Amino acid sequence: MNESAKTSNQITEGVIWKQLLLFFFPLLFGTFFQMLYNTTDTIIVGRFIGTTALSAIGGAPAMIINLLIGALTGLSSGATVIIAQFYGAGEKKHVSDTVHTAVGMALILGAAAMIFGMLMARRLLVVMNTPQDALEESVTYLTVYFAGMIPNIFYNTGAGILRAIGDSRRPLFFLVVSCLTNIVLDILFVPVLGMGVMGAALATILCQTLAAALVLAVLMKSRESYRLEPAKIRISREYLRRILKIGIPAMLQSMTYSVTNVILQVVVNGFGTAYVAGWAACAKGDQLFWMLTQSFGIAVTTFVGQNYGAGHYQRVRKCIRQGFLIETILTLTCVAFLWTATGLILSLFTTDKEVFDLAFGMMHFFIPCYVTWICNEIISSTLRGLGDSIFPMIISISGVCVFRIVWVLTAVRIWPQFRTIMLSYPISWVLTSILLVLYFSLVWMRSGRLKGIERPAGQKAPVW
Repeated sequence: MNESAKTSNQITEGVIWKQLLLFFFPLLFGTFFQMLYNTTDTIIVGRFIGTTALSAIGGAPAMIINLLIGALTGLSSGATVIIAQFYGAGEKKHVSDTVHTAVGMALILGAAAMIFGMLMARRLLVVMNTPQDALEESVTYLTVYFAGMIPNIFYNTGAGILRAIGDSRRPLFFLVVSCLTNIVLDILFVPVLGMGVMGAALATILCQTLAAALVLAVLMKSRESYRLEPAKIRISREYLRRILKIGIPAMLQSMTYSVTNVILQVVVNGFGTAYVAGWAACAKGDQLFWMLTQSFGIAVTTFVGQNYGAGHYQRVRKCIRQGFLIETILTLTCVAFLWTATGLILSLFTTDKEVFDLAFGMMHFFIPCYVTWICNEIISSTLRGLGDSIFPMIISISGVCVFRIVWVLTAVRIWPQFRTIMLSYPISWVLTSILLVLYFSLVWMRSGRLKGIERPAGQKAPVW
């Protein structure tokens, strides 16, 4: 059996819940190493340099990085969905053309982000009200990080292509190698050579370059329809249009989360360095939940995309139902673990008692609220796989961005306490979930759009 057939069978055939889990676990471990990759800087800087340096890389710089990376990843996710649908339908030429358009787009986006970030780092940090004692180190970290944007977006695009065709194992391997290298370089650059936050940033971009080289090498050596041939890299208007039709709403949706976090970060900065460091440590501590739920969301998107492209509508419906059950079990297990291990997790990031106590209270507030995210993750992942992204974007902007901005302008002024800021998160999650469930029920389920006759093999895939 050739590679293409084997991968297709993993997604469009067999027992759904088993195949979902087989695809999910490499994604989970890969995201774990991505998290470890990102938090190594925080752990080493926090323990070997101090609270100010921790604030310098985990406060405003982290918000800016998440905003830009989220935007670029959301934009490139349009290619992942289109490739998954074409691959499920067995349309090899369309897969190849989409791959080469996606890589060309990644090169342009990476270069633009690098130039913009390096030129605007200081101005962005000043606008975000970064504490003065952390400003210079924040500028250094952010400028060096942006210098590595091209390999960063190359890796995310390449890994997205592999996941779209059902390969979640090789991206895991690349992340393991890159993460271990990052740990070694962090230790070498920060405590050994004393390079400070610049060393932490340099270690990160060197390892991102390694991961990008590995994923591009695999794509170029492949003999399948997703093979990357540098001479064929070009922007095709037709495939770019399809990518952007899904990618732009996904990008805007991702940016709404990041933009509101940036706005809230500005408010947090007003509480002082200790709160900024505590907020950063809390964000790192709860990444276990986000890596778990987002990994499963990618699995659901890939399964829905390939099966919808193949015309297997009954499998799409089963994937949604079984996805809800698995996501619920995973979330409850994660909540129980994080609640009992909060102290141990936070001790990795800070030795400052004030920062530790603040972060501990923040995490114990958020952890029980994660159950409100279940519907949001499954429904939004399903809609991405179906290629439906415009109205989910509007819902996300309404339920998350608009609500939190209004909350900051009203509730925080009435009750100027830190807990008031935190309340905006679970409330917005619940509102967004309700809106997404209503939209999916009315537009996709009650209308019968997922209850059609199974599409015959060879018929054109219903790509949006």
